[in-house]
Amino acid sequence: MSFQSLVEKATIPQESGLMPSTPFDANSFNQVVMSTYGRFPLALERGAGCRVWDTQGKEYLDFVAGIATCTLGHAHPAMIEAVTRQIQKLHHVSNLYYIPEQGELAKWIVDHSCADRVFFCNSGAEANEAAIKLARKYAHTVLDIANPIILTANASFHGRTLATVTATGQPKYQKNFDPLVPGFYYVDYNDIAAVEAAVTELDEGNYRVAAILIEPLQGEGGVRPGDVTYFQKLRKLCDEIGILLIFDEVQVGMGRSGKLWGYEHLGVEPDIFTSAKGLGGGIPIGAMMSKKFCDIFQPGEHASTFGGNPFACGVALSVCQTLEKENILENVREQGARLREGLRAIAYKYPEHISEVRGWGLINGMEINPESSLTAPDIVKAAMDEGLLLVPAGPKVVRFVPPLIVTQQEIVQALKAVEKVLEKITA
Repeated sequence: MSFQSLVEKATIPQESGLMPSTPFDANSFNQVVMSTYGRFPLALERGAGCRVWDTQGKEYLDFVAGIATCTLGHAHPAMIEAVTRQIQKLHHVSNLYYIPEQGELAKWIVDHSCADRVFFCNSGAEANEAAIKLARKYAHTVLDIANPIILTANASFHGRTLATVTATGQPKYQKNFDPLVPGFYYVDYNDIAAVEAAVTELDEGNYRVAAILIEPLQGEGGVRPGDVTYFQKLRKLCDEIGILLIFDEVQVGMGRSGKLWGYEHLGVEPDIFTSAKGLGGGIPIGAMMSKKFCDIFQPGEHASTFGGNPFACGVALSVCQTLEKENILENVREQGARLREGLRAIAYKYPEHISEVRGWGLINGMEINPESSLTAPDIVKAAMDEGLLLVPAGPKVVRFVPPLIVTQQEIVQALKAVEKVLEKITA
């Protein structure tokens, strides 16, 4: 189905069987669901293409996509077919047995990346946990480091589990969760001198840097792309001292950057990298990929009950194949460039409020001037009123991460909404 067909489909109301049996009530929701999110006053019930509808029937252009997750948008025919086929065939068995769908998906990833091996799990945090465990085992058994240290970047984000929230270089996510997991040290992003200094300073006694875990582009940290020279020097440093280079591609991987993998923008290959979010197009799945030389897990050392089950892998494989078959990466590059150009034109009109627009493909950030009284949530809330869903990336960056099938017309519509929002809130 073409992009335009999806747009046309998205405008057709779907009445039968989709309305909840009782009206949605936020107070009832809050009485039974933990308050782990600061939720916007919006309840969504259906979607098609790049559009979603709330329980009141209002239509929104979705430039959140489940936070960079709904690769093919909502209700894509390829996913509907894959979900239907797989749930009727076999949805879950144990990893004690061979799972053909898992092997097919792993082969697709290996054929389309620098990886030699794949481990499947359920989320980005789990994928990064697996990478941390693999790096620690490699440190102990290959590098002979008694107390391995993993370097990560300030302003990074690697997950919410105890190890990955420790790896995350943002104290706000770590507050009140002490004691944190030992063995992590933070350096500034895109600063090779800081990395070199840390490697030297932390080489003491039984302690030594064993790996560097880093995002090719920092997502939650403000949509900050990696510097090519920095990453090439990082690769050279890891090779020289024999430590692992690990990329967290949970947000930028699977085509969102305009290339299949973020590392392709940087001219280097990681030893280990992780993926989730867009891999399943909204169906929960995560993956850790590695080169053959560091594939040292043995049976029983790491596992995941649901990881790589037939359902998740069957649907994820359909997402991968659709990206390829429909040449969606070209659309990502084209529409991403159009979006950045439009946002920069808007920023030019509001220099006292908007300082920079940056990103790759269809992961883009609009940074608000530190001196401006505006915040990212201000813009996000105002955009919602205009029928556009956006998401903050910190207090001063608005993130634009639409489905990868977004059309030129939808980019134009989003830009008009952003301009209208700025006109209103800066008046």
